[in-house]
Amino acid sequence: MALIKSIAGIRGTIGGKPGDNLSPIDVVRFTAAYSSWLIDKKAVKKVVVGRDGRVSGPIIRDMVVSTLVSMGIDVVDLDLSTTPTVELAVQWEKAGGGIIITASHNPKEWNALKLLNAEGEFISAEDGIIVLEKAQKENFTFAPVDKLGSCIPNGSYLQKHIDTVVNYPLVDIAAIRSKHYRVVLDTINSTGSMFIPPLLRALGLEEIKVINEEVNGKFAHNPEPLPENLVALSAQVKKSGFDFGIAVDPDVDRVCFVCEDGSMFGEEFTLVAVADYVLGKKKGNTVSNMSSTKALKEITLKHGAEYFPSAVGEVNVVHKMKEMNAVIGGEGNGGIIVPDLHYGRDALIGIALFVSALAQHRNGMKSFRSRYPDYFISKNKIELQNGIDVKTIFEKIKKKYKNHPVNTDDGLKIEFDSDWVHLRTSNTEPIIRIYAESSFETTANNIAHRLMQDIREFI
Repeated sequence: MALIKSIAGIRGTIGGKPGDNLSPIDVVRFTAAYSSWLIDKKAVKKVVVGRDGRVSGPIIRDMVVSTLVSMGIDVVDLDLSTTPTVELAVQWEKAGGGIIITASHNPKEWNALKLLNAEGEFISAEDGIIVLEKAQKENFTFAPVDKLGSCIPNGSYLQKHIDTVVNYPLVDIAAIRSKHYRVVLDTINSTGSMFIPPLLRALGLEEIKVINEEVNGKFAHNPEPLPENLVALSAQVKKSGFDFGIAVDPDVDRVCFVCEDGSMFGEEFTLVAVADYVLGKKKGNTVSNMSSTKALKEITLKHGAEYFPSAVGEVNVVHKMKEMNAVIGGEGNGGIIVPDLHYGRDALIGIALFVSALAQHRNGMKSFRSRYPDYFISKNKIELQNGIDVKTIFEKIKKKYKNHPVNTDDGLKIEFDSDWVHLRTSNTEPIIRIYAESSFETTANNIAHRLMQDIREFI
């Protein structure tokens, strides 16, 4: 079906032919190429490996570990883990890099290799090109028998990650405990089931009900934490009188919340609420990608700081955060990056800071949401067939809307007075994403649908 090579990693569907899908041959080839890149950099020959709960996870984990060992690299095997936990473990192990086996929010037929550097951050676009070239040319050499690496399992990092989050200075456990919160948690049949309940207990929540708890990779619904996929969570919160709901994606780097009446807090506003809380405690700049809500800029300016947009993709957000010395940042999809913890999207610290902010608010989640504007982002996509020239399509659209401000740093972002639309090809799927934001849902939908019509016309 698809094999996508990008700054988000090597991602594809399981089965099919090598080069067209994420086949065993592709897994070995890209892992070997990544290993060769590490060796060329004279990095520490140690790599941390972890995976989410996908059905294909165990077999890909076996291939990745065996390939790394065959390249002469020692492996620290976290096995079932989360993306942010692997990122932190790379730092704690002083490893040369890490590989996370997860396709994040993609459906169960997908899997991927997310590649990390020695800082526990996604490798740069430049380094990614080197890895891709090595894979294409099979420019790597396996180690002789007396120089093979080793594999050591390590299950300690779940607790280490939780302890690190709980001890973060801005996490207010006393305030959280005083609220006696009762919550419903949707862990979408992946490793959030292992990590989030013990975190919530450590934070002092009173009652935790988990749905889609079994870690089997047979996702009970589309795993992207969007409103249309969280119907069961919303209904459970409302029916049982819980204080709020929490949903994470399969690799636990994104989080969103449901209010006590079953309505969505809004994944875009997870970062807004956390940033408002953090900026109220310490001063500094903020960053989000340019597909995220303008509300973050407004909140940042209210606190007397500066906001900076980045291209979409965690590596781009991190680069901009470092460049602008941001104290909080992330992506509007519920990805929170707290730089003095680590430069990676992390649902665990996101939950801890969000619930700390909520606990310092006098009333419940719905009242907490009313502190922020009701902007609406219409999120749409068009599937791409092979051979479609997206660059030419975007040039035609740019020409059509030449009388409006246009940003071409990442696809096309067009401004219409106080509204905007952002068109870009996805890093993780063969699609064009079309996001539009307005104060009114109908306006946002109309803008998005107008641009989708333009795309189809120019195709």
